[in-house]
Amino acid sequence: MLSKIGIWELMLILGIVLVVFGPSKLPELGKTMGQAISSFRKGVDGKDESTSEEETNK
Repeated sequence: MLSKIGIWELMLILGIVLVVFGPSKLPELGKTMGQAISSFRKGVDGKDESTSEEETNK
């Protein structure tokens, strides 16, 4: 799916994001997106804080 997106499309998306959020909010937005992706991956794998605590207590 991402292979169909070229350099011009990525530049357009980045430009729109820059206009909408502004340059001062981009680092915070990137951090939030990274945390969301990490949390999603942990949820898909079935690993969360409650299961890891239960495994260490056994």
